[in-house]
Amino acid sequence: MNTETTPFAELVSDETAFALSEALHWLAQECEAKYFAQIQRHLATLYEARPVDPEQPWNINPPTE
Repeated sequence: MNTETTPFAELVSDETAFALSEALHWLAQECEAKYFAQIQRHLATLYEARPVDPEQPWNINPPTE
């Protein structure tokens, strides 16, 4: 891994890596719990705004012309 391009350039202990991972997971869960409705509204807006190919409506990345 190229340590010049990663934000985690220094090595940490197994315990520190675990604690960091747990803290980030907890933060993500709390954020999603607090802002769930807003996140869902935003995702619905993105879904409605996406282009749809009537011949392949299941294709989430239709070609744009």
